Amino acid sequence: MTKQLQDAYIVAATRTPIGKAPRGMFKNTRPDDLLVRVMQSALAQVPGLDPKLIEDAIIGCSFPEGAQGLNMARNAIILAGLPNTIGGVTVNRYCASGITAVAMAADRIRVGQADVMFAGGAESMSMVPMMGFHPSVNMEVFKDENVGLAYGMGLTGERVAQQWKISREAQDAFALESHRRALAAQAAGEFNDEMTSVEIIERFPNLATGQIDTKIRTVDRDEGARESTMEGLAKLKAVFAAKGTVTAGNSSQTSDGAGALLLVSEKILKQFNLTPLARFASFAVRGVPPEIMGIGPKEAIPAALRAAGITQDQLDWIELNEAFAAQSLAVIQDLGLDPSKVNPMGGAIALGHPLGATGAIRSATAIHAMRRHNLKYGMVTMCVGAGMGAAGIFERM
Repeated sequence: MTKQLQDAYIVAATRTPIGKAPRGMFKNTRPDDLLVRVMQSALAQVPGLDPKLIEDAIIGCSFPEGAQGLNMARNAIILAGLPNTIGGVTVNRYCASGITAVAMAADRIRVGQADVMFAGGAESMSMVPMMGFHPSVNMEVFKDENVGLAYGMGLTGERVAQQWKISREAQDAFALESHRRALAAQAAGEFNDEMTSVEIIERFPNLATGQIDTKIRTVDRDEGARESTMEGLAKLKAVFAAKGTVTAGNSSQTSDGAGALLLVSEKILKQFNLTPLARFASFAVRGVPPEIMGIGPKEAIPAALRAAGITQDQLDWIELNEAFAAQSLAVIQDLGLDPSKVNPMGGAIALGHPLGATGAIRSATAIHAMRRHNLKYGMVTMCVGAGMGAAGIFERM
């Protein structure tokens, strides 16, 4: 006998501000502490819900080692003072780790194995560098048929720019618009609903007293967005190829941050009289050649749309992670996405890309934006290292 799937609903979605790495506001803040903060904040947004009903916490992280190793998900549950009956698992799908965690949590609810789940992501690129501390690559990667796996992310961006004929000027213009939209959204308070402020504790030696002075400040604003010009961007040199077009100015920023969502079944909605923010409608992941990994969303988006039972023109809000302007423009171009619906408040070029946290962070952005603007369907999508694309779709309730 086939059991019908049930729906999974998001009742809380929040994130920290995003800090610049490696010398930004969170340079000395542990990623598990950021995760604890958003977990506590998400639960506080659902007063009356018994935390003992939470089954598990699924948390994404691209480089789960060092300060974000040792199963950060489970550790954060304990550090957050939550019931020790709650499980925790840390998952890695590189840049799609956060949205994969949300999809996995939703699936547990949809098949009836859980009624309340935490999902999210956390990443400190200040404390754990890209590729981790001691990368070890299988030598088979360097064979001709596998060599795309050896490409750095920047080189894949260059390959996409060449193959899809995305000019340097187009990339810089896209980057400039990302910053413009992000600054406008900040000025209008558009990020306020999704944001959880973080207290940063700073310690300084006091030479006069011989003591350590402590200063506490609260941050509630993303650190990356800045005023820029086409002239300024044009002066930047290509980073990954001598005659390339991908620069630090038209690429995503290395960053620190965390996001968390609380998902429940319809049974819990009724039992606690909760109003859902959104329904998790679908998720899809697809593979592409590793050397052009940036085009991954082109394959994942149609699959997610089919799973949700909607068409592309029904999407009202699209969070397309800006790993590189080149790959974002290629995806927009090939799928015919409406540029006005793509990253209306700026993307990772302006706001930052804390790798495994980004999917959860941008989910909070899309969900709250849909509520503010009375929109029905929103999507979070990104390219993924090693040649993948992922997309998750939310329906506002």
